[in-house]
Amino acid sequence: MATYTVAFIGLGAMGGQMVRHLMAAGHRLHLYARRPEAAAPFVEQGAKVFATPAHAAAQADFVVTNVTTTQDVEEILLGAQGVVHEARPGTICIDHSTISAEATRRMAARLAHHDIQLVDAPVSGGPTRAADATLSIMVGASGDVFDKVKPLLSILGTTITHVGDVGAGQVAKACNQIVQVISIEGIAEAMLFAARNGVDQDKVIEAISNGLAGSRMLDMMGPKMAHRDFVAGIEARLHDKDFSMILDAAADAGLSLPALTLVKGQLSVLMENGWGRDDTSSLLRVLEGQQQVH
Repeated sequence: MATYTVAFIGLGAMGGQMVRHLMAAGHRLHLYARRPEAAAPFVEQGAKVFATPAHAAAQADFVVTNVTTTQDVEEILLGAQGVVHEARPGTICIDHSTISAEATRRMAARLAHHDIQLVDAPVSGGPTRAADATLSIMVGASGDVFDKVKPLLSILGTTITHVGDVGAGQVAKACNQIVQVISIEGIAEAMLFAARNGVDQDKVIEAISNGLAGSRMLDMMGPKMAHRDFVAGIEARLHDKDFSMILDAAADAGLSLPALTLVKGQLSVLMENGWGRDDTSSLLRVLEGQQQVH
């Protein structure tokens, strides 16, 4: 495989693992980080750090972003010190963030005026699967651009799906979050129901996990709830952020999504209780606090 210069922006729990895999594959990493200490371990291994996203992108073949919000991505790519000001024509930007599909399409159009391509490639799997390079990656891009980015994406994940044109990856990620977090709420309700009926939660999980109720989310969240392990795998505040964004998109599309609306309400209570940096299995604690005492 050819090696490239990759500018990477966003060195959090996911991004740092991605950088590690890209460096191990022989690519040259140019980094921008708001917190210099986040880049320090990679500098020791040969990565270079730059003062702005624009400087990091100046000599890069690809620019990869993995940050929190739509506004973060817009600032990195199009802001006063953004990638657009120094990236060379022909550069491809790959965004792994979970953000608005419509905003992604708008950013792609603006970048295209500078002969810069934007690929939306949100991921699923969390820090654990980022660490072992088994992420699921949902890609929005034209066919020829997808062919160019797939070798890089294959370093980071094992399921690379070309969903459609720019923005389609973000739509798929929104669908992923809808199924995932509504499932977590359902698991919380089941665990509360078992406990209040005096039945061992672990035994319930064992009984239903190989039936039609079985799922990866049950395998992951059921035991965490049963043993009251609310240490974050993925912080609940991120799911709350995603659900706010999806609700806005649904409203713009004229859609009524009642389960999504209900679970967003539960996430809002979770946030109000100060559990945003805990695991989304904390939805169980929200339910417990809403019960009448008998």
